[in-house]
Amino acid sequence: MELLQLDLCNGIYEPREDSYLLAKAVEKYAFGKVLDLGTGSGIQGITAALKGCMVTFSDINPLALGCARRNAKLNGVSGEFIESDLFARLNSKFNTIIFNPPYLESKGHLDSALDGGAKGRGIIERFLKEYKKHLLEEHLVLLAESSINSYERDVRRLKAEVVGKEHYFFEDLVVLLFR
Repeated sequence: MELLQLDLCNGIYEPREDSYLLAKAVEKYAFGKVLDLGTGSGIQGITAALKGCMVTFSDINPLALGCARRNAKLNGVSGEFIESDLFARLNSKFNTIIFNPPYLESKGHLDSALDGGAKGRGIIERFLKEYKKHLLEEHLVLLAESSINSYERDVRRLKAEVVGKEHYFFEDLVVLLFR
């Protein structure tokens, strides 16, 4: 994987194991018109742009969009930047949708980049109800998940392929690819 130059922005999810696992899949599979949903630092969209994709960076947090914009510039890539709660303000269709959702269960006050709602699946379930309306005819989705939120059920119901997997002492991180 190409080494990216990323500024770590205060209050924005710092790329971690899940981010780098997903970026490897993005580098291998992303094509065409790409949506980096929940962009955070912009690592996924930048990875896609470096391989020639046209990227829309989207996040609910305007500070994350500013961070992604700065990181895109640092890496010599550009794209469209849209503030949106999942697909609420996105009217386009894409060949590739990339999403590293928050997947920890709500317990007290979690950072919004980590808080996945009920059983860690709230944001994932919202995404799965809406994503199909935003896909072009030729498409794929890359979704990061964890054993914490039972990714196995999505493998079955989406007929997804696990294209990346790493085990850590308390969880397995995976990247699902589905069409």
